[in-house]
Amino acid sequence: MLHVTQTLPAILDPEDGPVAEVMNPGSTAPVCLVCEHASPFIPASLSNLGLASEHLQSHAVWDPGALALSRRLSEKLDAPLVACRVSRLVYDCNRPPEAPDAIPGRVEVIDIPGNQGLDAAARDMRARSVYDPFSACLSSMLDGFSHPPLMMTLHSFTPVWNGRPRATEIGLLHDDDPTLANAMMAASDGAFDVALNMPYSATDGVTHTLQKHANPRGLKNVMVEVRNDLLKDDQAIAQVATALLDMLIAAKVSETSA
Repeated sequence: MLHVTQTLPAILDPEDGPVAEVMNPGSTAPVCLVCEHASPFIPASLSNLGLASEHLQSHAVWDPGALALSRRLSEKLDAPLVACRVSRLVYDCNRPPEAPDAIPGRVEVIDIPGNQGLDAAARDMRARSVYDPFSACLSSMLDGFSHPPLMMTLHSFTPVWNGRPRATEIGLLHDDDPTLANAMMAASDGAFDVALNMPYSATDGVTHTLQKHANPRGLKNVMVEVRNDLLKDDQAIAQVATALLDMLIAAKVSETSA
């Protein structure tokens, strides 16, 4: 595991460690994995953002299971993984600084008091503290490949949102270039309920990482969303990882033979 050296602004203490970390940095696969919502960590300076204790490990704070899935895929592919070590509630690294939900005051039914009423200076400090170093780490990793890699971002979502159950189990989201998402969709074998652009799509503003880092480099890319009840234990995570790996390999094969 490689930690990236960086200057830590005010909301982070030196003992908190870096915002971003790279796992499996010496890997050989032409693939870069990204997990923006990997951690529920909230710096002590923010006093848990005023959250009730029962919400500190909730889907509002991070994407449960997403990091474990990302690590499994990193091992299987022998691919590097760039992960954020700070909660999405401190700053959502899959949103640009101008997006209101980059620092949300409410997520579904959960209020985040420490994010409410922030002025422009406070929001800017959050972006400089979290978004900028994470983005710089990912950019550096992508620029370090000898050949353009494929980029896959990994997320999880809750089975019920605002009281409505979600049938989709794995979502394959794309931004401007649907090539990889479509190819993976075509390769799905029915083991999971896989859908394109579900439960979100680019119109919801969730493809920022693809827009900022993959599109300008001309990289094939996809955003993967997995329902978090499918990521409850190692066996379940292994099953999802195998399904995604099979789809990815089939998609690359079909691209090569096209």
